[in-house]
Amino acid sequence: MKINLLYFSVVLAFSIQSCAEGNTQVGEKNASANQKIDSLFLAGTPQGKLENPLLEEVSGLVVSHRYPNRLYVHTDSGGEAAVFVLDTLGNELGKLELSGLRNRDWEDIAVGPGPNGSSYIYVAEIGDNEAKYDQVYLYRFLEPELLQAIPSSAIDRVNLQFPGGPKDAESLLVDPISGELFLVSKRESKNTLYRVPADGFEKGNALLEKLHSFDFTSSVGADVSRDGSKILIKTYLEVFYWTRQANQSLSEALQAPPLRLPYIPEPQGEAIGFNFKGNAYFTLSEKRNGIIPTLYRYPKK
Repeated sequence: MKINLLYFSVVLAFSIQSCAEGNTQVGEKNASANQKIDSLFLAGTPQGKLENPLLEEVSGLVVSHRYPNRLYVHTDSGGEAAVFVLDTLGNELGKLELSGLRNRDWEDIAVGPGPNGSSYIYVAEIGDNEAKYDQVYLYRFLEPELLQAIPSSAIDRVNLQFPGGPKDAESLLVDPISGELFLVSKRESKNTLYRVPADGFEKGNALLEKLHSFDFTSSVGADVSRDGSKILIKTYLEVFYWTRQANQSLSEALQAPPLRLPYIPEPQGEAIGFNFKGNAYFTLSEKRNGIIPTLYRYPKK
């Protein structure tokens, strides 16, 4: 999704001013928390640049749950109906063309359990800048061993509706423990978590269930670690992080106040995902102002 550069500049300036002029009491209260946050993960380091012009607008990223060295990415509105495969240094390995689909506005990607507990790739066609589409879509297909085209007969789809009317969203979460699917809205001053009904793919159509709202806006990407214990939601300027306790649902974990992780704002960073072990996370931006997209890795200390 394209972001107005003026808007980004205003948001960035406002964020900097807010940090400098924020309420002293709140700042003192959060000082120890910020120190703790800094100790969790290190600053991001560049892994490699994506020189392929087809990958100038990557909006979703996830690491394979079967192959530690594979990253799956896709572009957004108007891009190829394909999932591109990279290694953890940003080198292209191939792509998975999704036969019979078009990319209206793909905004996020995830890996998680599907039928019979097998590992599936989920692609979220949920972008809606003008809130004009009655339905958005989730696609899923079995995570393949070979990097080849995926036939339309092997792709499942669920048509989704937001309660209360169309909304723009860019973040998908798949719980690797329960298999539950969630979307996070983008445009409201407080973004909202929505759950996909468990029988959505079987029925083919579903009304999203509204859960709770967050104290932030402009969510553009999300991920859950492969073991289900850690959660990320990214905005244009911040990365929020939750840990999940044993026997706690994903939605329950997300009701706790998040921590903020290190993030160097990118020209238009919309993609985030944990690595295979869950002890680092990757970010990736779209190309803006001539800056070639670079894969960054933020390792845990």
